[in-house]
Amino acid sequence: MQVTTLIIIAIAAVLLIVFFYYCPFFLWISARVSGVRISLLQLVLMRIRQVPASVIVRAMIEAHKAGLKDVTRDDLEAHYLAGGNVERVVHALVSASKANIDLGFKMATAIDLAGRDVFQAVQMSVNPKVIDTPPVTAVAKDGIQLIAKARVTVRANIRQLVGGAGEDTVLARVGEGIVSSIGSSESHKQVLENPDSISKVVLRKGLDSGTAFEILSIDIADIDIGRNIGASLQIDQAQADKNIAQAKAEERRAMAIAREQEMKALAQEARAKVIEAECELPKAMAQAFLNGNLGIMDYYRMRNMEADTSMRQALGNNPTETPEINE
Repeated sequence: MQVTTLIIIAIAAVLLIVFFYYCPFFLWISARVSGVRISLLQLVLMRIRQVPASVIVRAMIEAHKAGLKDVTRDDLEAHYLAGGNVERVVHALVSASKANIDLGFKMATAIDLAGRDVFQAVQMSVNPKVIDTPPVTAVAKDGIQLIAKARVTVRANIRQLVGGAGEDTVLARVGEGIVSSIGSSESHKQVLENPDSISKVVLRKGLDSGTAFEILSIDIADIDIGRNIGASLQIDQAQADKNIAQAKAEERRAMAIAREQEMKALAQEARAKVIEAECELPKAMAQAFLNGNLGIMDYYRMRNMEADTSMRQALGNNPTETPEINE
């Protein structure tokens, strides 16, 4: 008898566990007490569809307490099954409603499914965010390099969160605007005296077009002076001109050396021809002796003329010495 009673109690306990697992009775009581109209059967069907009933019911209670009329159970379930964050969407809708921001349920779910934090976007719409740009290097017209840092105050643009560009695009556009503004300045002193002129020029460009943010202000936080780019470029140009001039001079020197070597070669060739001609002279004289065209007296007169010529050359080179006369 006791065994039968224990079996019945065990079976009843199992049935109760299964009943409360598939039929969240206390969750239904909580919803009814909070004023949310939902049937117990729908909670059971949620469990079968593997939808967390507690998440959906809590979201419906929060939306009901905040006075949101367009949030229904079917919409919340559909958003959850699509992979969205139901709690974050409802938090965003409640915050937007309290801050008088026009944000509908469809827009909020689209933003959430797009991968953006819709609740953070609503918070940023209420409390704008300050973004610090990295150091931006630019050069004024006088050649002085300036390094500027800016602080960009942005507010989330709810309508542009789906398909709008992010923070990186805003920072890139602001950096481009700073470079353009500094580059158009005649002197770096003008930029240092009026840094707010950069902010005014950049804000007029409409840099937040097509982005998920609305730029409220751009403030130049710091400007440092960098290198004198103009002087460096002139020095580099002068060095390049010097190298070109040296290269041309070296080219002319090489051509002169080549010309000199050519002239030396021609002179050596001429000397060789003279020596060759002198070598033929004794043969010619011997042939003249044999033919009777040259006598012994003619030969001695020629030798005397050669001796006189040698003496005159020696006196011209060193007048203090008396040259030896070959008899």
